[in-house]
Amino acid sequence: MRWMMTILLIVTVVGASAQRTGASHIIAANKMYREQKFDRALPEYLKAKELKPADPVLNFNLGDDYFRISKFEDAVKSFDNSIAVAPDSAFKQKGYYNKGVSLSKQSKLEESIAAYKMAVKMDPADEDARVNLQKALTELKKKTPPPPEKKDEKKQKQQNQNKRPQPPQSNLSRKQVEQLLKALQQREQQVQQKMQQRNRTAGRQEKDW
Repeated sequence: MRWMMTILLIVTVVGASAQRTGASHIIAANKMYREQKFDRALPEYLKAKELKPADPVLNFNLGDDYFRISKFEDAVKSFDNSIAVAPDSAFKQKGYYNKGVSLSKQSKLEESIAAYKMAVKMDPADEDARVNLQKALTELKKKTPPPPEKKDEKKQKQQNQNKRPQPPQSNLSRKQVEQLLKALQQREQQVQQKMQQRNRTAGRQEKDW
């Protein structure tokens, strides 16, 4: 979707974290990521994750990399892992935001709305999260069909339509209509003539005493 944010946070592992087991893979992965070699960064992140499965920063960066290669379902899982062990609320808020972006890419609007709500709740000043939340809500409203009519309401509506007078329909041409009217007039004249003849005849009859 065009309105979705695709610039995601990168957390570079430095200092004490770089000296732990798997640091070489993390450093190599982050380097490749910055060079936009996302396919090559992925196996390095996965190797590091085998050694440090509960590292919040590693899971966050892995989610970013999955997102960049359009593996959005895997990205959501990685962000969930990062959120679960996030060291503070600020880091967790970024995880919810990126999760919302990944869900929106899959057209999972209701789930993305829930993620954006958490991001906005944890940081009301995050304008990107608020904008994306509003757009997701608008999109969901467009896709949600109106509630079905109740049976009684539908039946009453049909009855009202049946009660409406229907305009007469005719398949006759204008010429045929004129001929029909003319024939009716002639017939009416004939009837009137017969009635007049009967009246005259009745007037001439003598009474039989």
